[in-house]
Amino acid sequence: MAGDLFIVLPSLIEASKALLERHRLTDVHTRDLPDVVVPASFNFPHTGKLLSLSLILFAGWYADAAVPLADYPKLALTRFLTFFGSLNAAVPFLLDLFRIPADTFQLFLTTSVVNARFGSLVAALHTVSVGLLGSAAVAGALPVDIGRLVRFVVVTAILTAACLGGLRVAFSTVLTQEFLGADLVYGMKPIFPEGEAVVPEGVTASESEAIDARGVLDTIRARGAVRVCVMTDRVPYSFLTPTGDLVGLDVEMAHRLAADLTVRLEFLPVTIEQGPALLARGTCDLAMSGISVTPERARGVRFSEPYLDETLGFVVRDDLRDEFSSWARIRELGAMRVSAPNLPYYIAEVRRRAPALQIDAIDLREIGQHRSFDVLIMPAERGSVMTLLNPRYTAVVPEPDPIRVPLAYPVARQDERWTAFLNTWIELKRRDGTIDALYRHWVLGKDAVPHQPRWSIVRDRLHWVK
Repeated sequence: MAGDLFIVLPSLIEASKALLERHRLTDVHTRDLPDVVVPASFNFPHTGKLLSLSLILFAGWYADAAVPLADYPKLALTRFLTFFGSLNAAVPFLLDLFRIPADTFQLFLTTSVVNARFGSLVAALHTVSVGLLGSAAVAGALPVDIGRLVRFVVVTAILTAACLGGLRVAFSTVLTQEFLGADLVYGMKPIFPEGEAVVPEGVTASESEAIDARGVLDTIRARGAVRVCVMTDRVPYSFLTPTGDLVGLDVEMAHRLAADLTVRLEFLPVTIEQGPALLARGTCDLAMSGISVTPERARGVRFSEPYLDETLGFVVRDDLRDEFSSWARIRELGAMRVSAPNLPYYIAEVRRRAPALQIDAIDLREIGQHRSFDVLIMPAERGSVMTLLNPRYTAVVPEPDPIRVPLAYPVARQDERWTAFLNTWIELKRRDGTIDALYRHWVLGKDAVPHQPRWSIVRDRLHWVK
């Protein structure tokens, strides 16, 4: 009940002495053997600790990162050695060793409220058994019955196989679990009331409007709509849900912009390559899709003032997160191969801090389907969303000297008046808390799941209250 083996060791020693004397297995010279054998056995892994091995296997199954059968001998040997110390240190080490998401350690902490008591019970039984066997063996009173030992081994193997087989059937049929990270990401709802937004008919990314002498603001007033270029795969800034809804931080910002201009909102889905030409021709008035500012991009389009700063980090396998926790440790990795979006400016910043890294530039559109990378350079804000879609990965920001990535809105026609208006509008949204609220919701995930009241008999069954 106390959940602690150490405090009952004196009781276990006295119980072992009583049992040995009752069965006349010791004499006056050997009756105090449990005083030595029981404390000595306490320092070795006991059955209560070894049962925690099942958590590693369960965590691997639960996180869809099952331990291969070929690694079972490695797991058995490693956990025996690691369990000489604290379980709270051994379990995270084993999770990392077998590339199981570290978040599953929370399962161990949560269930330990009950499991620790059962583990202490098993540990006490193990300690008494070792004390009796060891004392009897030293006293020369330990007969060996091969037939009974073989029978015990066979029965134990059958019971173990039946137990594990039954659990596997139960987990794969009755207790099936599905990772809901994608449902959380794609189920997020806007936090501000939205107006109507449409994709304009007759306008495509390959078409353009005639450029007239009017500025962008006058064009918007004449059209009665602000036209926004968006990319539909930029989680969490602008992306499509499975139901076809366009949502995200910048999508909500676009709705706020249209409301403040008192015009309609029109979205035009584009790719990153189409954007500069469409902005130059005036097909779009601005682009809003979490676009990072780089010197290369600034040569082709005019940007508004930054409305957010991202922090460049690494999306890594869970077991590699410590190696990427600081630039010093990254430099120790030498010529490790990593992937990165094809943004030369930020690749150069990473190389300046870790020159030996072998960085493979990949297209941004490949990242959503890229499943083979071990390490991906990615802003931590976007990387956190990726870890929800794939729990085997963790977003890490190395310290010190973080790399900041400003986000801004490319504007149409290099229009200075339109740019000045956007800069003023961004500052207003920053000061009235709109940008902070959207950042907390879409990037940090605050209130991502609508709060539901606790189930109540009075409300949900008797319907006495609402």
